[in-house]
Amino acid sequence: MKIWYQYGSEHSANLVMIGHFKDAAEATRAREVIDALTKQVMDEQDKGDLVPGRPIERYSKAMLDLLDKLNILSIGPRELEQFLYDVSVKVEGSKVILTTEEVDVSAFLKVMLSKGARIEVYSAHNYPDSEYGRGRR
Repeated sequence: MKIWYQYGSEHSANLVMIGHFKDAAEATRAREVIDALTKQVMDEQDKGDLVPGRPIERYSKAMLDLLDKLNILSIGPRELEQFLYDVSVKVEGSKVILTTEEVDVSAFLKVMLSKGARIEVYSAHNYPDSEYGRGRR
């Protein structure tokens, strides 16, 4: 018998998010946006401007410029650290598949929605036969 006491939701979700796009080019573009935001957040972490666990209240000038360039208008400064999470993001045809143990993925959801996706989100714990759960990559 296994007994599991959950005190928080982090590292327990086995979350799968699938963005269904009209074509492979749109899916690839959404992945490129995620990659660009991830790189910028990592750069800001390296400079000490973003510290995981300490939400920021304002965008840096570089981040604001990038968000404007990417036409991403809905991600708040407090959501940026989500791009530091351990996530797997891959493109399969017209789909972007994101898997993670985290549940706080609103920034990724907003990117996919802004790029035209129809989104499916579920916990692979509840759907163990799903194609995309962690451990099945």
